[in-house]
This record gives sequence, structure tokens and C-alpha cells, in this order.
Amino acid sequence: MPKVVVDVMPKPEILDPQGKAVLGALPRLGFSGVTDVRQGKRFELEVAGEVTEEVLADVHRMAETLLSNPVIENYAVRVEES
Repeated sequence: MPKVVVDVMPKPEILDPQGKAVLGALPRLGFSGVTDVRQGKRFELEVAGEVTEEVLADVHRMAETLLSNPVIENYAVRVEES
């Protein structure tokens, strides 16, 4: 079954306190070399049938109206093969 993935991330100008918390925890856990962390969301949508331009347009509408907050977040839609 085809899978459409929607990745949602805070816009670059938006503060990301969760990402900052992860960034602060990494050295305490022994990890080094990471200079920034941004935390987002990933949605995996399994669709019935073929992933057409119409299906992708519907997913974009879903992302704009439900899956993301367009004021503070960007999103990207991609198809992942099984």
C-alpha cells in the first residue's frame, strides 16, 4: 500500500524550546558535535490505490488545514515506496 509522508517543522524564525532541550541534553548523555536541533512532526498516510496528483493535492490540503499550523510551521509532502 502506498505511503505519503508529511514532515512538519517549525519555521526557521520560530523558537523551538523542545529542540533546545534536546540540544542541551545531548552533551550530558555523552554526544558531541551537534550544533542545533529542531524538532518536528512526521505523519505517515497510507492511501488506497495509486498516488495520483489529485491524492497529493488532497494531502497538501490536509497538511495546510489539519496537520500543520501554516503561521508557524512549514511542511513537505513526499511519497515513500513500500
